[in-house]
Amino acid sequence: MRSFVIGGAGFIGSHLIDLLVERGPVTAYDNMTVGKREFLGHHLDTGRVTLVQADALDLPALTAAMAGHDVVFHLAANPEARWGLERTRLDLEQGTICTYNALEAARLNGVPKFVFSSSGTVYGNVAEPCGEDDLGKLPISLYGASKFAGEAMLSAYVECFGLEGFICRFGNVVGPRGTHGAILDFCKKLKAHPAYLDVLGDGRQAKPYLHVTDCAAGLCYVLDHATGEKPAIFNLAPPDATTVKRIAELCVAASPSPGARIEYGGGSQGWPGDVPKSLVKPDKLAALGFRVRHTSDEAVRISVSEVAREVFTAA
Repeated sequence: MRSFVIGGAGFIGSHLIDLLVERGPVTAYDNMTVGKREFLGHHLDTGRVTLVQADALDLPALTAAMAGHDVVFHLAANPEARWGLERTRLDLEQGTICTYNALEAARLNGVPKFVFSSSGTVYGNVAEPCGEDDLGKLPISLYGASKFAGEAMLSAYVECFGLEGFICRFGNVVGPRGTHGAILDFCKKLKAHPAYLDVLGDGRQAKPYLHVTDCAAGLCYVLDHATGEKPAIFNLAPPDATTVKRIAELCVAASPSPGARIEYGGGSQGWPGDVPKSLVKPDKLAALGFRVRHTSDEAVRISVSEVAREVFTAA
């Protein structure tokens, strides 16, 4: 199997490639704005992975690079939802347009399978656990809107052009090689000013956190086992949630300054567009035979240790 991973040098993409190299050659396509060559270095040295540094907004380049592959994993997106508040075109470009380009390149090349990384943000501001059919409310962030649009685009390509499509709605993915997210943000803040940690919101925001190794394993499992649906849609997350307060406390405890005070900004939202509390139902994927190894709390605890080692031991 020849795999093409858009965003392959990034956080999730590089962990996915750790699994895909056992199945055949892999092309990692990445504009390297947040991706890092060192995430793939051990595979590049063996020749099992080819890195193409180019932008998914460049349809001709993307189409040329994708030729000859059997499956596309589209992971590229705006890595930080808050950035869309300052650059309102960011999610349109890095989300919606890049997803169209990826689908169109797959169509032009006759690539039969397409796996899209979506998000629980498509469910909108809903505190109750959401299943795959619970789309009663619209997204409230530009990031969520771009994922929602990407899902619709994929559905149309499946219907109109016979593409076999798979959609995985992630929880908040955490773990080593992270390029964004609360854990990395908190650890960097504590390294910069060890006496205190400032936290957006009141700390009671709670979301399901998914360890990146479970995320990569789930993507591969869906590709191997999902059949019948057009497209196949799955929540990929644990059923529980972890509060921001808990994450902040773990980051402080793992830092060189375990006595640092935590200062909360207040308010139920971390920022406009943030969903304060969310839960998803992973029952459909469990019925297919896959369960994540780590609960949300476990994923956070493990990830804090992993990210803290990366941040606090770095020069």
